[in-house]
Amino acid sequence: MLFPTDQYPKLRAIDIRHVMHDGHPSLLLRDPLQISDRFLVISHGLGPALLFCDGKHHRTAIAGKLRSMLGVPVDGALINDLVDALDEALLLDNLRFKVEHERTLARYRAAPFRPPALAGTSYPADPAELRRLLDKFVAAAGPVTPAPPTGRGILSPHIDYARGGLVYAQVWQRAAEMVRAAEIILLIGTDHYSPEPVTLTRQQYATPFGVLPTDGAVVDALAAAIGEEYAFAGELYHRVEHSLELVAVWLQYVRGDRPCPVVPILVGTFARFLDGGDPATDRRLESLIATLRQVIASRRALVVISGDMSHVGPAFGGAPLSDVDKEALRHADEQVIDRMRAGDAAGFFRTIAGTGDSQNICGLPPAYLALRLMDAVEGELVGYAQCPADDDGTSVVSICGMVFG
Repeated sequence: MLFPTDQYPKLRAIDIRHVMHDGHPSLLLRDPLQISDRFLVISHGLGPALLFCDGKHHRTAIAGKLRSMLGVPVDGALINDLVDALDEALLLDNLRFKVEHERTLARYRAAPFRPPALAGTSYPADPAELRRLLDKFVAAAGPVTPAPPTGRGILSPHIDYARGGLVYAQVWQRAAEMVRAAEIILLIGTDHYSPEPVTLTRQQYATPFGVLPTDGAVVDALAAAIGEEYAFAGELYHRVEHSLELVAVWLQYVRGDRPCPVVPILVGTFARFLDGGDPATDRRLESLIATLRQVIASRRALVVISGDMSHVGPAFGGAPLSDVDKEALRHADEQVIDRMRAGDAAGFFRTIAGTGDSQNICGLPPAYLALRLMDAVEGELVGYAQCPADDDGTSVVSICGMVFG
């Protein structure tokens, strides 16, 4: 199929990371949906050109805009080549991307299940080898007394197992009886890339241990409550998002050969609420919560939150952390954890929003939604850790595990 040349290029929501390339500061541009396996590395100086790829500027005018902005000559041919490269890598919101998106979505929906995206890279693809790995984490955690099976929810990390394995083991052991007693499990995880606030899927989730069946009737009810188009606009992000996959593995590890229906829900950024807003005013979120409460009222449901805590330091655009800074971070995390422990969704949100989410807490959206859903619940902190996020030990991701009774 031939595609028209983009005269007014419009950049998609893509993954942009700062990297060093041949000793020079550069930008790595990737498709978060992984529809294309191509990526681009451009010089840091070309970064401002992306600002004008907004669908409003003709490609021949971008070089002039940059000359005005930077006060230095900009080669128009270089900008033209950049736009063509963005197009070829499916990083532009145009017909070429839309055609490939529809093809990929059709394949995803037609498959028997969502295959585990990280198996063989982040964790072993062989079930026996994977079980041995998780057994080691459990052994390292030591004996953990299971909470009563009547518990209502858990908060699990979704960081890689190599760094967070101990906390995973602590919380999933503590929640083991809750997990085994559940008749349906609501998996609510962070959506790291999608611009969509809430994203559903009817696809089943597979891990090396087997397939978790998605409860299609519940998904249908949720889609009806919030709108079909809204609910599935970002569905392909389920294909590549790691937050639900990494907790699904532990879920099946704990339940063994007794899979139960799940409802996979990805929740996107709350940035739109951080400047004086309130997520409780979001009509669709309220409809989602109301519908999920009906599920909880009719079946023994367990809410599983997949969310990490703070992301701070140079790896996340901040200053290097000293030991004193890390202790201060622990205290700041404790304030957030206290609100979760109290089952205080509004206070949890206000505590984070009061700092403008300066700690970059990626678990904010799913934890808020789950706390609202469970209502009048009490939490127990089971594990906490600060995981290194750079080679110098000056960046960390903090994680915790909690159970809610």
